[in-house]
Amino acid sequence: MMDNKMICTEQFENFVEDGVVKGFAFLGRLPYYRGLGLSMVEDIQVTVDGEKIAREDVRFSVRGKTYTLDEMETVYDDRWNFGEKARIIALKPGGLAPGNHRIEFAVRMRVSYLPFVPTTRDSKDLALAA
Repeated sequence: MMDNKMICTEQFENFVEDGVVKGFAFLGRLPYYRGLGLSMVEDIQVTVDGEKIAREDVRFSVRGKTYTLDEMETVYDDRWNFGEKARIIALKPGGLAPGNHRIEFAVRMRVSYLPFVPTTRDSKDLALAA
């Protein structure tokens, strides 16, 4: 239902830390009509131009706090709210070259009343400015 709105088209950029380009980042929305506690987000998968980013190289940042996916498993006092844009960071030394890139974004979440664990996906072509 909201899968085509998961990847936001603004703020697609290389991720720079301490003056070094360590990867890339984009904004993503939760594909669920309610917010979820971060411990209920079971996995986030990022692929760029057909290359899957390893789970340990994905970071999730919301309201000034950044987590690894493993850390999120035990975060019970923070949420990803409906409509809220989280910064998804993919560690990839050197980042991405300027130009168009195909981004694929998948979120697997645990919802208490569902007898299965859904994974929702979106993909978009985004342009990285020079």
